[in-house]
Amino acid sequence: MHRVAVIGASGFTGAELLRIGASHPDLEVAVATGDSMAGRAVADLYPSLAAAYGGTEFVPYEPGIASGCDLAFCGLPHGASQALVPELREDVKHVVDLAADFRLDDPGLYPAWYGAEHSAPELLDEFVFGLPELFRSHIRGAELVAAPGCYVTTASLALAPLVAAGVVEPTGIIVDAASGVSGAGRPPKANTTFCAVDEDFTAYGLLSHRHTPEIEMALSRHAGTDVQVLFTPHLAPMNRGILATCYARPTVATSTDEVLGVLGDAYRDEPFVVVSERSPSTKATLGSNSVHVTARADTRTGWVVAIAALDNLVKGASGQAVQCANLALGIDETAGLASAGLYP
Repeated sequence: MHRVAVIGASGFTGAELLRIGASHPDLEVAVATGDSMAGRAVADLYPSLAAAYGGTEFVPYEPGIASGCDLAFCGLPHGASQALVPELREDVKHVVDLAADFRLDDPGLYPAWYGAEHSAPELLDEFVFGLPELFRSHIRGAELVAAPGCYVTTASLALAPLVAAGVVEPTGIIVDAASGVSGAGRPPKANTTFCAVDEDFTAYGLLSHRHTPEIEMALSRHAGTDVQVLFTPHLAPMNRGILATCYARPTVATSTDEVLGVLGDAYRDEPFVVVSERSPSTKATLGSNSVHVTARADTRTGWVVAIAALDNLVKGASGQAVQCANLALGIDETAGLASAGLYP
């Protein structure tokens, strides 16, 4: 049994890590920090976790708190991990960061997309990008893993095989994606209250969403060529889920059977990827670590359309982080993770 610390356990991704950890056969949650909720019972903030964490309280983070653990998950807002990871490395061998602090390999991208210089650029080369379906060999045994964002995971898994196979052009790709409100985190915001979100559907981050360079980096690294993406995210009135609809120009004449075949071949042995002619649905992935993918080739307009859906808090965040932790620790990659979704 591996002891793990969840740093930032009071947020949505932290709570999801606690939920997955409660039934994981090889991980034991030994520490659950939550500075803003320190001293409050986990069961009071999240009654859904009461059966597993009835006597557990959130504790404040302090140096050395993860001592004796094998791995630490960081479920903190962007910017916070940069200061904590150097400390955590003294206490644990493995760190899986769910924020964007160490995802981008070029420190020069952080001022442009996140508005501030990176405070620990020397660590960027030590982190591996935690998208197992594309970079599994790098994650096995890794000490430092940066789990990708939810939009990035959805778009990358829809497009990566097609770009890597040379079926579609690597530039001029359009990604339209919609996310549930939980992607904005637990703290209340004016644009994520019930009255603001209910019966509404809106685009945001126009031309400047910070996941854009991350999508381009993941696809470029996997395909071995420079990839350019125009990404537009949308906020949908639902709790969980992401649906990404991606458009790319084919390099040569192709067909729906061919593009589906490329996806099927690429993901044939993947336990958490479902390739089908069915149009992916966010609800079909609810609570699971699976992503559902399809594609079409439209000869009339000359576009290839690739679509993917997943649960933004599981495969898009905490489930993927656990998948990476499993690989890093050398245990069964699927341990503790559901492949089937909840319905209705």
